[in-house]
Amino acid sequence: MNRLPLETRARIIGLLVEGNSPRAVTRLVGCSINTVTKLLIDVGTAAAAHHNETVRDLRARRIQCDEIWSFVGAKAKNTTKKQRGGGMGDVWTWVALDADSKLCVSYLVGGRDGGWAFDFMCDVAARLKSPVQVTTDGHAAYLNAVEGAFGLDVDFATLHKIYGAVPEEDQRRYSPARCIGSDMKTVIGNPNPEHVSTSFVERQNLTMRMSMRRFTRLTNAFSKKLDNHAHAVALHFLHYNFARIHKSLRVTPAMEAGIADHAWTLEEIASLADWPDVKRATA
Repeated sequence: MNRLPLETRARIIGLLVEGNSPRAVTRLVGCSINTVTKLLIDVGTAAAAHHNETVRDLRARRIQCDEIWSFVGAKAKNTTKKQRGGGMGDVWTWVALDADSKLCVSYLVGGRDGGWAFDFMCDVAARLKSPVQVTTDGHAAYLNAVEGAFGLDVDFATLHKIYGAVPEEDQRRYSPARCIGSDMKTVIGNPNPEHVSTSFVERQNLTMRMSMRRFTRLTNAFSKKLDNHAHAVALHFLHYNFARIHKSLRVTPAMEAGIADHAWTLEEIASLADWPDVKRATA
């Protein structure tokens, strides 16, 4: 992105992480869609590399895990086998959040079966250096995945939320069912019931839908390519971890976790695309 000044790149990134679509960014900044997409690819690649290198050796005590649904190109029910093989259809983003620092410890874009769950939980375990309590929802894939990644050296509980029937009047519009209770189950170890929760990571799901236009439901802003979807997720979590001041913490999650000493600026994020390794990877 040598043809764009750093200030312009920072402005584009700022618009993207605040929930604007790439097409809207082109109108606001006055550049081409190819320029915005190329910047997203470069910075997304750098963001993923930075997360992989920096977010490690964490002393987290409580980890909450969840998955958030989206789709690429079309929903799975509307795709052919060939299209699904090319990356179109339903896509899930797995997220592990430190309940204390609010740091996103790990994320993974892919499917929702046991293989993806295992890869995700192995990555979570590799980034921690202390015993931890893990809480997930009732998705069955977590059961074998957590044990396979941590063994028995973990306190693991699931929290299955119970939803009531959707009223007839709500069936005519997009409205989630009301949660009427929850069922906690201890799976491994001795988790503290007071800290068995997925509230923080579910709140992060809302942040993702608010901060990435391609996650907004009932619009045509969905991702058209799987790789660009993954780049957008990587950019989101770099900004969330290192640049966005958390309201209750008054610092960024990375500062609270002790892996950063200041809140990153948009210019710092934009400059990551100048790394030689990133240039080679996106060439």
